[in-house]
Amino acid sequence: MSAEIDMKIWQGRTDPEPNSERWHQRVQPLTENAAAGCALLGFASDAGVARNQGRVGAAKGPAALRRALAPQAWHRQGPAYDAGDVICDGDALEQAQQQLGERLASLLDAGHLPVVLGGGHAIAFGSWQGLTCHLENQGNEAPKVGIINLDAHFDLRDPQHVRSSGTPFAQIAEQCEQRGWPFDYACLGVSRASNTRALFERARELKVLVREDREFVPTAIETLIQDIERFIVSCDHLYLTIDLDVFPACEAPGVSAPAARGVSFALLEPLIETIRDSGKLRLADLAELNPDYDIDNRTAKLAARLVHLLTLNG
Repeated sequence: MSAEIDMKIWQGRTDPEPNSERWHQRVQPLTENAAAGCALLGFASDAGVARNQGRVGAAKGPAALRRALAPQAWHRQGPAYDAGDVICDGDALEQAQQQLGERLASLLDAGHLPVVLGGGHAIAFGSWQGLTCHLENQGNEAPKVGIINLDAHFDLRDPQHVRSSGTPFAQIAEQCEQRGWPFDYACLGVSRASNTRALFERARELKVLVREDREFVPTAIETLIQDIERFIVSCDHLYLTIDLDVFPACEAPGVSAPAARGVSFALLEPLIETIRDSGKLRLADLAELNPDYDIDNRTAKLAARLVHLLTLNG
């Protein structure tokens, strides 16, 4: 089900100086005929995390992210909208993913850049459904969509056992095979300690572009950027999904599976800027924000900074 747009959550300080606006002063509730802009859509769901035996709480993530984003300084040119939430009732994950896809297809058809606020990483399958529906509406028969996942985990587990926050990209790969579409997937920040040999083998079979967390060191950033630029060139459209557990636990403690190592925001920022500035980014989402375990709101503030970064040039 969907929640009505609650604009009361957008609160923060108001400065008297001119040209000092913040997000809470500029975000508007989405209306049917709104001019194209950035549209924030929440996915309030723990079902995929629970099925994956993780620690639940991510259903509260969209509200926490909005609260953290509200007081940030406004540097956009175009408008930004709150499109409300898709709420998963209990274990009804598949229905929630379908509804998310329908809402996203509508936003994309209207010319918006959707940024989906999670919610567990089962969000990715709903995001994919929305993007594919939009591309089909545009007459794309076999679009070349590049999926870039910043994540400590592949999320390529076999969905035949149970569909969860650990299976979305395996589900997408299955859909691509059924449709005769290419499956172009890059997973950056993978932790070898957190992914089994079977998952690494599955990634090799699917020809996934893999970069492990230990590869992200300052001296390697230019090479990593070149890797992602080559990936981008081969794609027509990009879908960026960020699992907040890719960051170290000190930066992002409020997730289902905090990272013992992780990749710092400072190292991932130039890659995100490269993706943002490619002209091919159609959709982004942020997953696994769990306020129940978020020390000093660090993870929510990091997620808000990511929204700021992704939408800065709009």
